Amino acid sequence: MRFLIVRTDIRTAADIDIAAAWADGGRLRDETTTPEPRRQVVHAEDRDAALLLARALATVGAVRSGRQRVKVLPISEPDPGHAYRWGRT
Repeated sequence: MRFLIVRTDIRTAADIDIAAAWADGGRLRDETTTPEPRRQVVHAEDRDAALLLARALATVGAVRSGRQRVKVLPISEPDPGHAYRWGRT
């Protein structure tokens, strides 16, 4: 399985938004509708490589100070019979 390692900026939230999300039981941030701005994207072919890359990106000063975060996302393999897959004719 392949993985995507993403370093993103953390969006700040106003106190009113936090209180509203807490009171309503809703989400403060929804990555499916409004993803955080990406700073860096790296691909890895296996889990060990992905975690090693994520650990390296976590040493960046902005990540260590809490202004950015590192995410490791699994990418499902496309259908092996798909005509537009790289390396296939």
